[in-house]
Amino acid sequence: MGVVLIAGGAVLERGAPTWALCVPLAIACAGVVVRQRAPLVSLGLGVVAVTIDAFVGPSLATVLTFTDNLYAAALYGPARFARWLLYITAALAVGAGAVAGLLAENWWMLAVMGVQAGLVLVTPVTTAIVLREQRDRAAAERVRAEQVAHLAELDRQAAVAGERTRMARELHDMIANHFSAIAIQSTAALSRKDLDPATVRRIMESVRENSVQGLAEMRAMIGLLRQEGDDFAEATRPRLADAGTLVERVARAGLVVELRVQGELRELPASVDLAGYRIVQEALTNALKHGGSPVRAVISYEAGRVLVSVENALVGRGARLPGAGAGVIGMRERARLVGGSFEAGLAGDGDVWRVVADLPVGDDQGTAVDEQAVLFRFAVGPSETEAGGVGSGGGGVSR
Repeated sequence: MGVVLIAGGAVLERGAPTWALCVPLAIACAGVVVRQRAPLVSLGLGVVAVTIDAFVGPSLATVLTFTDNLYAAALYGPARFARWLLYITAALAVGAGAVAGLLAENWWMLAVMGVQAGLVLVTPVTTAIVLREQRDRAAAERVRAEQVAHLAELDRQAAVAGERTRMARELHDMIANHFSAIAIQSTAALSRKDLDPATVRRIMESVRENSVQGLAEMRAMIGLLRQEGDDFAEATRPRLADAGTLVERVARAGLVVELRVQGELRELPASVDLAGYRIVQEALTNALKHGGSPVRAVISYEAGRVLVSVENALVGRGARLPGAGAGVIGMRERARLVGGSFEAGLAGDGDVWRVVADLPVGDDQGTAVDEQAVLFRFAVGPSETEAGGVGSGGGGVSR
């Protein structure tokens, strides 16, 4: 296209042959070839070409090609160099107009040459700088989007890990209580050869009851995992007020258990209610697996908080059942998740294991049921004690 322009007469005639005008054009076009790989080399070739063209022409083809050399240097070259190139081309445009005006002694020539030099020198550099800023901004936005996506993925992974931990904690607390009683009762029944049929029947009834209740809670949890709303979860949520059922179940497995409820019973927040229930459940399960009678559980409703305490005697023998070591960890996690505190360890003279959880309610109002302490005592009857402490009931309940 440059050759076509030269052949068409788009040059300032100075008597130079046509081939001489093609030499600076070829040099400038060589700069276009390396514009991305070596933008400063492209600019250097363009400066050489336009300088030669000024002596033999100048020609419109070489000047137009030189504008691409400037554009490439500002776009692909160093950012600082692009800014300096803008200052230099602006100064050259003003200087070219001033020189032309002085030589022609015509201020109109100053304006015309200044505008032409600005179009040739300043416009390509300005365009390149604007495009460069847009590209840098787009690159920054891409990096930012990648960072946001990475953070979102980390949040998702943390949510999945938290949900898996919560599910593991729920399954552990729910299953351990039922199946610990089943394992202990069935082991005792198998180890004793002198049990009468009535005692064996009571043991099997208790085993069946724990199995049915465990399956019911498992179905409830599966339903919770499948449902999307919160109504079903609220209907099946275990409550601290149902701790008597846990105590009675442990008593049927062979322990003497005492439950004391103090203060004003109130409607607790769902998270606190569930945490308290699970802590009592796990503490009683540990007493059944690792401890002995008597077991004392105290639920105290106080202003702004609920105190849960479970203590059991320690026996010299080993644990009835092996443990996974996650019980105390799970109880501590439950207490911390609702902003409470948890302690577990030896008490008294070292012959008692005590679990204490302080759960904040954040609400000092409640519905009074009984201002006096309510005491429930669950114990196995004489026949079950003689049978190895594995009876299914028959114990007295005092209040």
